Amino acid sequence: MVFKTLGAKAAAALDRELMSTGAFSIDQLMELAGLSVSQVVYRVHPINKGRRVLVAVGPGNNGGDGLVAARHLRHYGYQPTIYYPKRSKNELYQRLAKQLEDLDVPFVDDFPKALSSADHVVDAIFGFSFSGEVREPFPAVINAMAETQVPVTSVDTPSSWDIEEGPPKSGVGSNFHPNFLISLTAPKPLVKHFKGRHFIGGRFVTPAIAAKYDFDVPEYEGLDQVVEVGPSGQKL
Repeated sequence: MVFKTLGAKAAAALDRELMSTGAFSIDQLMELAGLSVSQVVYRVHPINKGRRVLVAVGPGNNGGDGLVAARHLRHYGYQPTIYYPKRSKNELYQRLAKQLEDLDVPFVDDFPKALSSADHVVDAIFGFSFSGEVREPFPAVINAMAETQVPVTSVDTPSSWDIEEGPPKSGVGSNFHPNFLISLTAPKPLVKHFKGRHFIGGRFVTPAIAAKYDFDVPEYEGLDQVVEVGPSGQKL
């Protein structure tokens, strides 16, 4: 089956519903999202390929997913490093950062330098609500991810991409094609422009919610929080 996609308005409405009538807290949703991201990294980049994972963290929920993923990766035995230039004043994000500091996970200011010694990158800068232009200091970060030979996993959307139209026609992000993508809850329309390995995560959605928003919940196996899907959306 080809998985249906979820546009920006529907994705935002779905999040609101999960946190209201769905009875989930944002902490729970972020924990589950970050856990699924960590499982994708473990699957596509097992520890024997190199432990050093650089996590590029944006100021919003996508960044929070990255912070959670980094904590799980640290417990799996990786050596994550965090690039988090626009720290949120929100108490939840401050707690997520503190949890990493308590695990002696380093926070760095120089992205290119950190990238030069990384084995894998997690792009958790911008999510499905991104629009407009990429603000400092992220243009250079996205360009570096576009040009590096180090494999990149993007969280929900490749940063700078439009949720409907995919990569920008020109400028920052126009040449950014990450190796791996994890779509959270359901794929976004931009997946038609994505050429790498694609995963879906979000093993908490009720059948009623999926029916209401007209998307498919993949068949997760065993303990997996993620499912790999092929280029035309079929389960692999």
